[in-house]
Amino acid sequence: MSSPPPGFSTGANSPQFSSDPSTPATEPDDPLDVDADEYVLVTGGLGFIGSHTSLELLKAGYNIIIVDNLSNSYRDVFARIIAAAKLHYEPLGRPIPKAKLCCADYQDMSAMGVLLGTHLTRNPGSTTTRSKITGVIHFAAYKAVADSIKHPLKYYQNNVRGLIDLLSLLDDHGIKSFIFSSSAAVYGTLADGTPRLREENCVHERVSYSADDGNDVSVEPGCTGITNPYGRSKWFGEAILSDVCTSDPSWTVLCLRYFNPIGCDASGLLGEDPRDCASNLFPAASTELCIYGTDWDTRDGSAVRDFIHITDLARGHVATLSAAQEGRISGSFRTYNLGTGTGHSVLEVIEALESVSQLEIPVRIVGRRPGDVGSCVATPDRAERELGWRTEKSLQDACEDLWNYLRIDADQIQKESSVC
Repeated sequence: MSSPPPGFSTGANSPQFSSDPSTPATEPDDPLDVDADEYVLVTGGLGFIGSHTSLELLKAGYNIIIVDNLSNSYRDVFARIIAAAKLHYEPLGRPIPKAKLCCADYQDMSAMGVLLGTHLTRNPGSTTTRSKITGVIHFAAYKAVADSIKHPLKYYQNNVRGLIDLLSLLDDHGIKSFIFSSSAAVYGTLADGTPRLREENCVHERVSYSADDGNDVSVEPGCTGITNPYGRSKWFGEAILSDVCTSDPSWTVLCLRYFNPIGCDASGLLGEDPRDCASNLFPAASTELCIYGTDWDTRDGSAVRDFIHITDLARGHVATLSAAQEGRISGSFRTYNLGTGTGHSVLEVIEALESVSQLEIPVRIVGRRPGDVGSCVATPDRAERELGWRTEKSLQDACEDLWNYLRIDADQIQKESSVC
C-alpha cells in the first residue's frame, strides 16, 4: 500500500484535507472571511483522466480541490500531481497554485456539504455569501463497459443518482458552472455506420444541421442503439443536465464526450494505475493484451478507435473551463467531442508500442466483448471552433510517454525493493 501524502488524514462523514506542503492546509478561523482565492472542484481527481486534468489546471494557474474516495486510485497520485506541477513551475521561478485533496465519496452529501460550506466567502460590503468554488469538473463515475453489463445498478446508482444529488447540492450553494465527463459511448451502434461522429448525432433537443454532403439534416432528441449500461448512464447524465439548463439558464454545463484516452504525462510521474484491472488499451498493453475480435469490418479486422493523448484530453478541460468562465459558450448547455478525428486499429497501436519499446507485446486473441462496436472516430471541429482547442500529440508521442512512465515506475519499484 502506498504511503499517504503529507497532511493526509482519514475520518468518517467529514472531508479530510491534505495540501501541497508549501501552501496552507487549514481553513481560516472564520470560514466566511473575505478570501480572494478561488478554486475549481475536481471530483474523481486522482483517477487517470482526473489526475492529468488536475495537473493541467495547476499548470494553467487554477487553484484546485480534488475529491476522491480512493475506490479506484491511490493516495500518492496527489503527491505525483504536485511533483509534476513543480517541475513545470520551477524553471519559471514561481510557486504552484494551491492544491487540496479531500478524501471523501462525492455521493456523501454530508461530507460534500461541509466541504462546500468551508469554501464560502462574504461579498464585500454585504452580508450575503458566495462560493469560492467557481466551477466543477465531474469525473467520479464508474466506466468499465463489461462491468456495467454485469452490475447495472451499481452504475446507475453512482453515475446517475449520485449526479442528481451533487447537482442539487451545488445549486444550493450557487455553483452553476459544471463540466461533465461524458463518453463517445452515447453514440451507440451509430458509430459503426458513421465514418466520423459529430455532436448532432446524439442530441437532447431538436436540431438541424448541414451534413458534409451539403444536405440539411434534422435530428430529434434521443439516442441510437446504446449498447451497455455505462453508455446509458452517460446519456442519462447528459439528458438530466440538459433539462436542468432548460429549467434554469443561469447554469453553464459543458458535456465532453471522450473518445479513447491513451499515454500519460511526459514527465513520467503520472500514468494510469487503477486498483481494478485496467480496461483501457494502453495500460493493458504493458502486460498481456487481449484483442477482442479480429473479424470487425475494419482494415485489419481489429477494432478502430480515435486514440487521444491524455494530455490533449486534459487540456481540453482547461480550454472548456476557460471558455465557460469568459462567457464564450452559446447557450447554457453544450456538448463537445474530444478526439483527434483519426482512427487507429488495435493492431496498429500494438505495432507502434512495440516499435517504441523494442519489445514484443504478448497478445491473446479472444472473442468480441458484449457492448463493443467496430469503429468509433470523432469529428472534433466544434471544440476547435468554439473552445479554441485541438490535439497536439500523436500516437507515437503517447507510446513514448507510456514507455517512459513504465520505465520510471519500474526503476522506482526496484529502488524501494533494494532498500527493504
